[in-house]
Amino acid sequence: MVALRVEVRCDSRALNNVCPAGGVGFFNPGYWGMNIEQGKAYRLVAYVRSSGPVDVTVSLTGPNGFPSLAASRIILNASDAENWTRIELLMEAGLSGRNSRLQFTTEKPGVLWFDQVSLMPLETYKGHGFHPKLAAMLEPLKPRFLRFPGGCYVEGTWLRNAFRWKATVGPWEERPGHLNDVWNYWTDDGLGYFEFLQLAEDLGALPIWVFNSGMSHREHIHVASIFPFVQEALDGIEFARGDPASEWGSLRAAMGHPEPFELRHVAVGNEDCWVPNYRDVYLKFYHAIKLAYPDIRIISNCDGSAWDLDHPADYYDFHIYETATNMFSMGDHFAKAPRTGPKAFVSEYAVTGRDGRTGTLLAALGEAAFLISLEKNSDVVEMASYAPLFVNANDRSWNPDAIVFNSSHIYGTPSYYMQQFFRESGGATLLPATLVKSSVSGSIAASAITWRDPVDSTEYLKLKVVNFGKCTVDLEILINGLDANSCVLSGVGKTELTSSDVMHENSFSAPEKVIPRKGEFANAERHMTVTLAPHSLTSFDMLLEKNTLRIKGDSTTTSMRSAT
Repeated sequence: MVALRVEVRCDSRALNNVCPAGGVGFFNPGYWGMNIEQGKAYRLVAYVRSSGPVDVTVSLTGPNGFPSLAASRIILNASDAENWTRIELLMEAGLSGRNSRLQFTTEKPGVLWFDQVSLMPLETYKGHGFHPKLAAMLEPLKPRFLRFPGGCYVEGTWLRNAFRWKATVGPWEERPGHLNDVWNYWTDDGLGYFEFLQLAEDLGALPIWVFNSGMSHREHIHVASIFPFVQEALDGIEFARGDPASEWGSLRAAMGHPEPFELRHVAVGNEDCWVPNYRDVYLKFYHAIKLAYPDIRIISNCDGSAWDLDHPADYYDFHIYETATNMFSMGDHFAKAPRTGPKAFVSEYAVTGRDGRTGTLLAALGEAAFLISLEKNSDVVEMASYAPLFVNANDRSWNPDAIVFNSSHIYGTPSYYMQQFFRESGGATLLPATLVKSSVSGSIAASAITWRDPVDSTEYLKLKVVNFGKCTVDLEILINGLDANSCVLSGVGKTELTSSDVMHENSFSAPEKVIPRKGEFANAERHMTVTLAPHSLTSFDMLLEKNTLRIKGDSTTTSMRSAT
C-alpha cells in the first residue's frame, strides 16, 4: 500500500512563511465531483500518522474549495500520532453541492501521512453500503438473479489484473485493490465478492458467481498448473455458503453474515471457450465442484445452441451483441437449438453500434423481440440478462448501458424500461401464440403468458407485442380456450413504450423522453382489435377472475392477425 505523505512548511504562528488563510493541504473530488446533500450525514474514515501533533481540518467544499458544506477536525497529540491511528468522523452537510470535494488542511508545520481515506454517506441501500438511488433502480426490474462481478472484468488483460475474490474480502482497508486493465480504471475492491453476494440477497435475487478459470485475454494457465485456481473456486463457494466454523465461512461470519448465502450457480470463466485448453481446464473445475458441492449448477462458456456440448454442464453461456434488425430476427435461433442437454443462460445481450448509440428506442425494440423469442423457447433457455447494467456518464468505455448516472443524477435507457415488460415472465405459464401471416407480420413479434401476482394471488393474461415497423398496425387478437366468463374486462391495462422518433434516447436533461406509458384498455374481449403505434412495445394485462379460470380443451391459445 502507498500512503500519502504531506510535508507542511508554513506556520501560521511564525513571523515569516505564514500559511495562507485556511491553511494548506490536499483535496480529492472523488469521481468527477461528489454529490453532497444538505441535512445528510457522511462518515469519514482515515488512517493518520505524523512526526508531531496533528491539527487538521476536514471539509466538504465546493469545487474550488468554497463554500464549506461540512467540516470537522482531526486532533491528535504527538504520542498518539506516532503510530497509524484510525480516525472516524461524522459530518452533517449544512449546504448542498453537486460537484463537491473532500479536503484536508492545516496551518501547522510537520510531516503527516494519510492512508485508506474513505467518505461514505450514512444512508445506504439497506445499510450495506450501496448507493440507495442506484440500487433502487434495480427493484422495478424484480431481478431473479445477479451475475457478478462481470465478464471481461473477471479475466483481465493480464492475469495479474484479474478479479481474484480472496483479495476483495475482509476489512475494506486491508484490500489491496487492483487495476482493471480491460476497462482502464483502478478499483479499491470495496465492492468485492462479499458485497456482490450481499446485494443479490438484498434484492431478493440469486447470486451467479463468475470466477476466473486461469485465463485472461493474453495468458492461459496450463491444465497441469490449474489446481490453485480450482482450490480458489472451492474456497469461494465455502466462503459463500460454508459453515460459520469452516475456514472461509468463518471469515464471512466475521464480516457480519453468519448465515450462508444462497449460492447455487457458478460460471467457469467468461468467453473462454475459444482457448484451446478451456475444455480440459473446465473439466478440472467441474468435477472438483460437483464432488464437493453436487447441487451447484455449473455454467460452461461454450455455446450449445447450435450443437450438443462435448462436456458436461448444467447451463451454457450465450452472449450476443447485434444490430437492432439482426436482434429482431433472432427469433428462430433457439427454436432450432437442441431440446435436450443443458439449457442456455443468455448472460449478455444488447443492441450496440449505430443502432444502439447510448440507448435508443430502436435498440430496446430489437431486444424486446429477442426476449419474446427467449420466452417462447423457455424449454431450452433458463435465464437472460442485459449487459452492461450501469455506466458513469463521465467514463463511457462501453455503449449502450441500461442505467446511466453521475454524482447527482440517474436515468434508465429505453432498454432498461423494456426489461420491465418481462419481469413477470419468470415462473409464468407460456401460452401458444400464433401470428397469422400478412404484409406486416414480418415486423411483429408477440407472446402470451399467464402470471400470478405474489401479493394478492390475482391472475393475469399478458400479451406483449413489438411493432418493429414504421406504420401503425391494427392487430386482431383471438383468445381461444378460456371460459367465456373468466376475463374481467374492467381490469385490462395497457402499457406502451414508444416515441415519435425511433432513435430517441433518454438523457439527464430529458430522463423520461422514452418511458412506458400506462392506461386502461376499454374494449377488451376474447376477440378484439388493438392498434399498435409505429416502433412500439405494447403489453396488455387482462385480469382473470380469481379461482374461475377454466380452460376448454387441452390448452389456451392466442391468435393474432395484423393489418396496416
